[in-house]
Amino acid sequence: MTLFDTHAHYIDSRFEEEYEGGAAALIPEVFASGVSYVVNVGTNPENSLRAIEQVKKYEGMYAAVGIHPTDGQYLKGTPDEELAKIRALLEKREENKIVALGEIGFDYHYDDTDKPLQTEYFERQINLALEYDLPVIIHDRDAHGDCFDTVRKYPELRGVFHSYSGSREMAIDLVRRGWYISFSGVISFKNAPRVREVAQAMPADRILIETDCPYLAPVPYRGKLNHSGLMRHTLAALADARGEDEATLAEQLMQNSRRLFGIA
Repeated sequence: MTLFDTHAHYIDSRFEEEYEGGAAALIPEVFASGVSYVVNVGTNPENSLRAIEQVKKYEGMYAAVGIHPTDGQYLKGTPDEELAKIRALLEKREENKIVALGEIGFDYHYDDTDKPLQTEYFERQINLALEYDLPVIIHDRDAHGDCFDTVRKYPELRGVFHSYSGSREMAIDLVRRGWYISFSGVISFKNAPRVREVAQAMPADRILIETDCPYLAPVPYRGKLNHSGLMRHTLAALADARGEDEATLAEQLMQNSRRLFGIA
């Protein structure tokens, strides 16, 4: 039984701060623990480039590049300048092992949210994804309605809503439109019954799992540094919610993940 972590951030500084040897020491351990593939996700042009540098060292690791909605508010350049940096990475997408554009979307959690700027980055990156024929990884935090309304304007767009936290009804509509729904360690939390309800309602061929590491470690590691090697606990929680065998579910998740990201 092998697993595919569809969303990780091995470029995050917490790995260097909290793990001896940092991400460079941890990643080989992850691949030796039953994880076959990882999508290493950038959140701005600088760390997207670092993600690419990391993925080139590991056969089973791939990159997603993009500008996260909160990162976009603090970049020094104009949207034209910052998006030109993402485009430059996409121009060498095969060499750079890029399989998705992301993570992109809306984040309304903070008081200083610049909605017009988030909208500009989101929609312009959607058009980049369409131009380069790549799936997108959607970040949706406290912005379910606007995220849904935005993606449905682009019926040809494909991708995944990562660490899904929206309603069951919205998830059903998204998969009807061809989207994937990804579950993180949150599905193992006692205070997340709605996430389990969504998991129960999803067709088997439209679900993924992820870590979002170093964040959202599953129970029994909640609150600690997360990594792809802990994803087996997320798998167990998802299998329990759906009433399925873990090994059978893991194989389905592998097929779904490779299909979305175009990994043969």
